[in-house]
Amino acid sequence: MLIDTHCHLDHRYFKDDLADVLQRSREAGVTTWVAPATDIESTRDLIALAQSHEGLHACAGIHPCDAHSVSGSDWIQELRALAQTPGIAAIGEIGLDYYHKPPEGFDLPAWKAHQSEVLRAQLDLAVELGLNVILHARESQEDLVAAVQPYTGRLRAVFHCFTGTEAQAREVLALGHLVSFTGVTTFKNSPIIQATAQALSSGDFMLETDAPYLAPVPHRGKRCEPAFVADTARFIAQLRGEPVEELIATTTRTARAFFRGLD
Repeated sequence: MLIDTHCHLDHRYFKDDLADVLQRSREAGVTTWVAPATDIESTRDLIALAQSHEGLHACAGIHPCDAHSVSGSDWIQELRALAQTPGIAAIGEIGLDYYHKPPEGFDLPAWKAHQSEVLRAQLDLAVELGLNVILHARESQEDLVAAVQPYTGRLRAVFHCFTGTEAQAREVLALGHLVSFTGVTTFKNSPIIQATAQALSSGDFMLETDAPYLAPVPHRGKRCEPAFVADTARFIAQLRGEPVEELIATTTRTARAFFRGLD
């Protein structure tokens, strides 16, 4: 049994056929899904979806690209209430994103500062509630590692959609965190990621799709679905020279230990 540890099942791309998407996933052996939120509304939507789809586990959080959707201090109280809903698996997706341009009303320094403030508030919330966190790092790896370092020993994080070097991964692992690999690992132009996936110990990473984005080979260019995490698993197992059954068993154990409520 496989777990897709990161799929945006509340995305508009799944609005009309989510039940069919999940059925195809089950047929591929992927029967558990962790769905990260991007803002307050997304958190609410995912809680509702989790209540109506067995095996779907919602998270609560504000994505760094949506940090402009919150201001002041009231939002963290609202997020706290949602994150205390039974069944919430983690705080996420949170982090820092320096790739996208700042939204209207922010220059770059102010946007980075606001993202950092929203991130810190959610890290504090995760510690308070005893939840681990899903981290988004896009062109922000160094700053994000620095941001989570003071929380060492108080929470664990997964650096999702990891595309860095082995050295960057080991820096994360040394702090007690994990990385996870998407279908990007299967792309021909991803030798650095492939080398990282090949070098790490089997308990140091998880698997995800980031659906509806980043469909792996042989589905590249299509809408990504949770079922496709099976293709990524097969590719990484072959890359590492180990039976896919062993890789699935290990990554499943890792995910169950990391996320609340998956065991």
